[in-house]
Amino acid sequence: MTQFTLLAWDYTDEGALERRMGCREKHLEDLRELARQGHFISGGVILNDDGKMIGSNVHCRFESREALEAWLETEVYVTEKVWEHIDVREIKLFDPNA
Repeated sequence: MTQFTLLAWDYTDEGALERRMGCREKHLEDLRELARQGHFISGGVILNDDGKMIGSNVHCRFESREALEAWLETEVYVTEKVWEHIDVREIKLFDPNA
């Protein structure tokens, strides 16, 4: 499996934070399911200097970039217009237990 990191930046319009909060529980529930499937490694929210949520960082693994893109098409933060720009990069995370 290939590891990826996503830096996903939220929309900046007036309703952006409200949209994020409105579907946040669904997003977290879906990430828990991704973890059970072995795809989600780690992640969290990106905060601005005032502590406001402005994006996300996700480490995940998929069979291919195409499989990752297929997941993104169904990700609630994409479908509900929370994430405006997503930078996807292939990575190799350090495993301290290896």
